[in-house]
Amino acid sequence: MITDLRVPAEHQQPYSTAYEQMLEKVRYEGAYPTRERAEKAVRLVLAGLGRQLTGDERVDLAACLPLEAARVLTTQIPDTQPLTGWAFVKDLAARTGASLATTRWDTGSVFAAVAAHAGPDLLTRILQQLPTGHALLFGRAELTPAA
Repeated sequence: MITDLRVPAEHQQPYSTAYEQMLEKVRYEGAYPTRERAEKAVRLVLAGLGRQLTGDERVDLAACLPLEAARVLTTQIPDTQPLTGWAFVKDLAARTGASLATTRWDTGSVFAAVAAHAGPDLLTRILQQLPTGHALLFGRAELTPAA
């Protein structure tokens, strides 16, 4: 059981099984040494994604995610100007002080789990809403229409 150290022990709630499984998937995908490190990545990346998504895609994604992950996503206020995939990684790195390489790794690891929860149809809708560069972060090819 993972707990939040900022909350007194008598008030801590165990995470849901679905969230525990999501953390394990991220830990495996990212080769993180601990679940705590995987959870740090999940919270960072989902908060960033929450600042990018709006509308039905945001609501539908939150409905697919475990409650703890959905809460991180939906407590963020969407930015008025969505970021490209690379700008998204740079923004997360700047917020944490981590290297771009580490942040890119974290993003790919978390987005692999998010994609598994969302499914291909919702993921396609999400990628259509986001600026270029996000498909690669989700492990998909970045397809552009022929001119």
